[in-house]
Amino acid sequence: MARREFHTRKKERGTAQMQALKKEAINVISKMPDTAEIDDIMYRLYVIDKVRKGREAVKQGDTVPAEELQKEIESW
Repeated sequence: MARREFHTRKKERGTAQMQALKKEAINVISKMPDTAEIDDIMYRLYVIDKVRKGREAVKQGDTVPAEELQKEIESW
């Protein structure tokens, strides 16, 4: 695959992903009460993003074993 082709495909994937994220954000915001403050909206979107990234990390096997976490917690 030519370099230009690679970057074009990467950009298309990025655009499609951004459109999906925008739709998700709009959906989340539209379900919030009209009294929601900007901080409430930002927090809700932040949590959703962190959960999405966490699920993706699990799919990729990028996790820490419970035993390792326990040792870290005990060192606090």
